[in-house]
Amino acid sequence: MNFDIATTLKTIPAAIIGLTVHEYAHALMGYKLGDSTAKEQGRLTLNPLKHIDPLGFLLIIVAGFGWAKPVQFDPDNLKHKHRDEILIALAGPVSNLLVGILLLGIARLLYAFAYFSRTDFGLQIVNLLLLWAVINFGLFVFNLIPLPPLDGSHIYMTFLKETNPALLEKIYKYGTLALFLVIMIENRANIEILPTSSIVSFITKTCISLMGFN
Repeated sequence: MNFDIATTLKTIPAAIIGLTVHEYAHALMGYKLGDSTAKEQGRLTLNPLKHIDPLGFLLIIVAGFGWAKPVQFDPDNLKHKHRDEILIALAGPVSNLLVGILLLGIARLLYAFAYFSRTDFGLQIVNLLLLWAVINFGLFVFNLIPLPPLDGSHIYMTFLKETNPALLEKIYKYGTLALFLVIMIENRANIEILPTSSIVSFITKTCISLMGFN
């Protein structure tokens, strides 16, 4: 694994923004759907200190994957339990997609000015915003992988809580292990098992093309 300190320093703000918005979106969606657990725990905020897990954040910087403090909610406070649990889970990844699009939009707007399209420093700012956008697209795609503890797993796991709790326990136990093994293999062998990079590349190119951003 190569560790580039310059690239790492550039990605730290994007990781902080992405993780903070991600967890805030979970908390906000839960609150909007009738559960105040996250608000009572101080998670209904854009303060990064309330969401960043020190170990998980360090691993993101060093290993390329990690986690934030999970937002909690009480299913008993939800009017439509299964639907609302899924909406709370999806709120995080969708927020990263929107942040990525917003960052691309800002980069496109700046690029329309000569200073940001013709000077070295201006182009560095634009490229930095593009990098931050790609990182948020990565958070969007990665968190939709249907393996626990990622948000994508809640699409089906919310139903298994009542229909087959034994299977749910096995999926959570071995699914989490499988996810970490895949990540470790990809990092060590420099191969792509999960098509996350390809999907992120497609999303990025599509958004850039729609914005008329060369």
